[in-house]
Amino acid sequence: MNATAHILIVDDDKETCLLLSKFLTHHGYRISVAHDGKAMMQMLEASRVNLIVLDLMLPGEDGLSLCRRLRAVNTVPIIMLTAMGEQTDRVVGLEMGADDYLPKADNPRELLARIRAVLRRAGTPEVVGAIPGSRVLEFGGWRLDVTRRQLFSPAKVLIPLRASEFELLLALVERPRRVLTRDQLLDLSRGRGANSFDRSIDVLVSRLRRKIEPDPKEPVLIRTVRGGGYLLSAAVTSVGAGS
Repeated sequence: MNATAHILIVDDDKETCLLLSKFLTHHGYRISVAHDGKAMMQMLEASRVNLIVLDLMLPGEDGLSLCRRLRAVNTVPIIMLTAMGEQTDRVVGLEMGADDYLPKADNPRELLARIRAVLRRAGTPEVVGAIPGSRVLEFGGWRLDVTRRQLFSPAKVLIPLRASEFELLLALVERPRRVLTRDQLLDLSRGRGANSFDRSIDVLVSRLRRKIEPDPKEPVLIRTVRGGGYLLSAAVTSVGAGS
């Protein structure tokens, strides 16, 4: 991601905002700050934001509610900050559409690493035409354009994917009909950070199933292997981007 990426920090703790603003500015990012949901929405209307660092505990509307509301209208990447790093908060945050989560007390360098990873996963090529060497994987009528990071349904409809959803789907599609444990999927899709846990994979799988399964309650593409993990049941073929 280029060094001029615009990051919006949403936190009512002014000292935290100042600390993170200085740190991230030093590392080449453009930083804006909002102290509540209303200010966040005004900032999003006024300028383009590449990523939001969103505190869970905010005055008025809390971070989870804001995350859910954003996801209804916006695909901007979101990293949630949780004061206690409670597992329940992280699970709910992922279910609301957050791309990552981090306990607020962690070292700013950990946040920097997460920001870089999320922006890298969210990055898309700027060139619109055919891309030399582009890779497209087809499974069960679905087409995953790895180069452009896009998913198309059998009806050729573009299906929006969060960065974390794309990485998980890619990990499965690149290893079809192979059982992958939650640990393996964490490593393949996002890397096992100090605060990663198995439940986050379950949440992402659930989100993916709602997008690609005819009946998410009776999945046929992404199957659960009891005591094992998950597998992609369909055969996968590599096809030309223009096919």
